[in-house]
Amino acid sequence: MSTAPSERIAELRDLIRKHDYHYYVEDDPQLPDQAYDALMRELRELESLHPELITSESPTQRVSGTPLSAFSPAEHVVPMLSLDNAFSEDDMEGFVRRCRDRLKLPATADIEFMAEPKLDGIAISLLYENGKLSRAATRGDGQTGENITANARTIGAIPLQLTGEGIPERLEVRGEVVMAKASFEAFNERARAKDEKPFVNPRNAAAGSLRQLDARVTAKRSLDCYCYSIGLLEGQDWPETHEEALEALKCWGFRVNPEIRKVSGLSGMSEYYEHMLIRRDGLDYDIDGLVFKINRRDWQETLGFVARAPRWAIAHKFPAQEALTVVENIEFQVGRTGAVTPVAKLKPVFVGGVTVSNATLHNMDEIDRLDVRIGDSVMVRRAGDVIPQVVKVITESRPADAKKPEMPTQCPVCQAAIEREEGQAVARCSGGISCAAQRKEALKHFVSRKAMDIDGLGDKLIDQLVDRNWVKSPAELFGLEAPALALLERMGKKSSEKLVQAIQNAKTTTLARFIYALGIREVGEATAKGLAGYFGSLAAVREATLEQLQEVPDVGGVVAGHVETFFKQVHNIEVVDALISVGVVWPESSPSSDGEGTEQDLPLDGLTVVLTGSLEAMSRDVAGAHLESLGAKVAGSVSKKTAWVVAGPGAGSKLAKAESLGVDVYDEAWLLALLERYGISA
Repeated sequence: MSTAPSERIAELRDLIRKHDYHYYVEDDPQLPDQAYDALMRELRELESLHPELITSESPTQRVSGTPLSAFSPAEHVVPMLSLDNAFSEDDMEGFVRRCRDRLKLPATADIEFMAEPKLDGIAISLLYENGKLSRAATRGDGQTGENITANARTIGAIPLQLTGEGIPERLEVRGEVVMAKASFEAFNERARAKDEKPFVNPRNAAAGSLRQLDARVTAKRSLDCYCYSIGLLEGQDWPETHEEALEALKCWGFRVNPEIRKVSGLSGMSEYYEHMLIRRDGLDYDIDGLVFKINRRDWQETLGFVARAPRWAIAHKFPAQEALTVVENIEFQVGRTGAVTPVAKLKPVFVGGVTVSNATLHNMDEIDRLDVRIGDSVMVRRAGDVIPQVVKVITESRPADAKKPEMPTQCPVCQAAIEREEGQAVARCSGGISCAAQRKEALKHFVSRKAMDIDGLGDKLIDQLVDRNWVKSPAELFGLEAPALALLERMGKKSSEKLVQAIQNAKTTTLARFIYALGIREVGEATAKGLAGYFGSLAAVREATLEQLQEVPDVGGVVAGHVETFFKQVHNIEVVDALISVGVVWPESSPSSDGEGTEQDLPLDGLTVVLTGSLEAMSRDVAGAHLESLGAKVAGSVSKKTAWVVAGPGAGSKLAKAESLGVDVYDEAWLLALLERYGISA
């Protein structure tokens, strides 16, 4: 009795998935390539005869035949956070000590970590619904990436359909897409043979291949993917340890890096570091360090996150790559806080996969320590993605006419006097906001996404506004008019009107964003949020003593001193008052020792809400911050615990999920009315 086509097709798909699992996950191929290709060929022939039986998760459907015109945005269900970096044993010792202290463990207690290579590739988010790949996205800014599903489907190590038991209803997996060194060299060899431009390094090759609008091009690039964590898990309980999570990923068909180990305490971390440092050059992919994650999930939850990084994980970077070059000049640049920084202008040199022509010299003390002069041959180090640094001067190669740099007495931008406080390494321009360089950097910080979030007001527009002397302080941004803006380069009637509307929308913000936007020295996003939550009002922050400021969690003496000094300066108070006078507002609450506000001031306390689609009156970031200031928890996914969903134009799967669960769905007008009820207006 012959087998029905549908049964044979199902049998072939199961066989191919089984052999894909052995090849990618177990690294133990069970079939020679010729036999595997024969299975694929038979499956393609049967599907061509019975197209009605073709499904999207079939192994034959990895490559799309239709190029895209552009990548669409993809909002992450759960934000993709970055990691804090460690560059020394002291850094690692400090990380372990902080973990131990926050977990209230004895000083002698060893913590169990999962250790893994830090792959030098492109981060990817893979979303599965009912076991099938529904979306793949790049990291982007951590909140929103690009939808690269068609390209991700071409990568054999990414399963189109999950295997094994206990497959979750919804699963989001994080991983790294890489190009193997051998594939990279082969690609560049072919490119050079055709007089085409080769890729700079495997990471650039992976990035360029993953962002091809035609998935057929991506399919030819021999990309690989290693998965390392779960971002979202619905339909079953979370594994109790990171080790169990990795085992679950393997069972479901994901490739997990075989170099991952479980280690204990600093000694175990150090041994793994030395082991991988030796193995680094022999691996078939580039790594730039190691990642250590606390194994126990309950401890991860206890430690939580700070700003955009988890407290329970860290990246220990390998020694940076170095190169020899020549200092052609030393110039002085002025930053947002007036710091005058010497910058070495270098003869361009290739370091760590990029061409470097500038390197920071930090301050005059560093110049003296290095004894660096114009004309010197120097060793330059590029540590990860940080600004390249001069680490050593080859004094024996110094030319006779090498010139020692001197700190200018006047600002190179505004000609104001440069001052250096006694005991301080940093020299500063005394011009304040009257200095165009400081004004530009201060305004760029003020309008940035984590601050006032004025969409469309980019660096080049800020430069034009300051150069034309149209804006001398942040408050003057809110007086800009569309007809004038339309005269600027790259601006027209519609874009200028849209920008003015975005500026006006930004008047409604939160206290935390406002404090961060002021650009107080060493006050980042997390510290601003802590100050806002602890004191509840701007008046309380302004009047706080040094001792009171240090009562805020994670605010030490140095930061407290900067905050106190900022609000004692007359010109800073004038900036703050001017912003309030032009209508910048935010909700305020009563002070709370935990930095979260008191219960009576949090009318939405305990409610989990979701924002989806686009909003017109304010960005989703700002709307979410307002809701959080009222006590709500703004989640990235819809579940039975969701109180309500606000859906704007373009809402997709979250809206459908809310409707299927019977969760209340409201529009932006309803949200604005709700915020207005509590004194927050758009």
